[in-house]
Amino acid sequence: MRGVKTQAMLPGMTPMSARPAKGKDQAEKPDEWPPISEMLQSLVVFESATQKSAPVTVMGIASGCVDLTLQQRALLNEADVLCAGHALLAAIAPEAENTLQLVCPLDPVLARIEQLHAAGKRVLVAADGDPLFFGIGASLVRRLGADVVRILPAVSCLQLACARLGLPSHNVVCLSLHGRDDMAPLNAATGADAPLFVLTDGHTRPDALARHLLDRGVDWFFAHIFENLNTPDETATHVSLDKAAGMHFGPACTLVLTPVGKARRPCLGLNAQDLAAESSLVTKAPVRAAALALLRIEPAHAVWDLGSGSGAMALEAAALAHQGRVTAVEKKPERAVCIEENRRRFGAATVDVHLGEAPQCLAALPDPQRVFIGGGLSGEQGRDILHHASLRLPPGGRIAVNCALLNTLHLCRDFFDSLGWPVVIVSIQAAEARPLGSDVHLAALNPVFVLAAQKPA
Repeated sequence: MRGVKTQAMLPGMTPMSARPAKGKDQAEKPDEWPPISEMLQSLVVFESATQKSAPVTVMGIASGCVDLTLQQRALLNEADVLCAGHALLAAIAPEAENTLQLVCPLDPVLARIEQLHAAGKRVLVAADGDPLFFGIGASLVRRLGADVVRILPAVSCLQLACARLGLPSHNVVCLSLHGRDDMAPLNAATGADAPLFVLTDGHTRPDALARHLLDRGVDWFFAHIFENLNTPDETATHVSLDKAAGMHFGPACTLVLTPVGKARRPCLGLNAQDLAAESSLVTKAPVRAAALALLRIEPAHAVWDLGSGSGAMALEAAALAHQGRVTAVEKKPERAVCIEENRRRFGAATVDVHLGEAPQCLAALPDPQRVFIGGGLSGEQGRDILHHASLRLPPGGRIAVNCALLNTLHLCRDFFDSLGWPVVIVSIQAAEARPLGSDVHLAALNPVFVLAAQKPA
């Protein structure tokens, strides 16, 4: 590109605004131009701009379509290097010599593209559909910058699937489970009261996802499964999650889940009578309320509930961290079964149940922003649990401990004082109305101390 300098008046020239107005007899006469000598002295000066390397072009190709347009074919012919996945390379340029294959991990491939661009090579990256829709485009822009990468999108698999269903795509929550073992994004999305679009792979097939959702009590979706979308072999299956769970699907699937009922979520103030529990092991509602208030859980937080018991605290934490995840840790199998049953009853998809004993099992858990410990802290094991939890919390992270025993309260206070963490202690002394004769009376609950501490920023 070339730059343009600001226009400047030359000696002897009269500005247009300063020229005398034309009379009626001059209306048809053209304006007089300045003498040619003045024009040749350059009213406008052009100067060469710095030559830039050609952009890295990311060309989207509609899913299932290998017939390139004239523009796409021209880009292919002009490229010095073609980069694409193995199948796409074989489909659009089987005889191309200078190629770079898109494989995982991506970092070495991105580094090579960056080197080729710096060397002045014209790099063409071919991708399925819209390269910015869970594609290579976003990775290239992050690596090279938006001014270096040119994106030429095609129709995405989301648009194709929504077109098949007559479903407005702007209402759809989209997520990709390609190459992921972690179902947390899907779990969190189930409470959105919106259609879900899910990119799957051979590991996260639609039948496996249906079983996963039903195991967590998520039964309010209808499944639309497209295999080999936009190809001659395309098939569409429209079934309930129950039926999808018993079927088998291949790896090349696009899944759309449409709500057929109101999404269920756990709420605060759960009734103990509604919970499956071993030996009525349920943290009392006033104590849960105080602990949750002291934890200050935010929607996207990861929360640990250590010594979860029936999972009541985990369920209510999930009501607050509905875009995050809650891990309920329980060492007794019979109690873990109760937590799983309560998760199904309340559709608490974001609650993970982990059978194990702290602190040994904590290394396998995702880092938390909030930690709740329901009790069971004593002696050196109790200090070890506090130690491991404090190491995993980020600056600003919070921990709350229910202390029914004074020894537990002293242990926790001494531990956090030694770290210099600010501590808050609340005493909960509540009573519940219970029948007495023809009336009711207030029966006192066991007093509990709730200690909360925050890791300094």
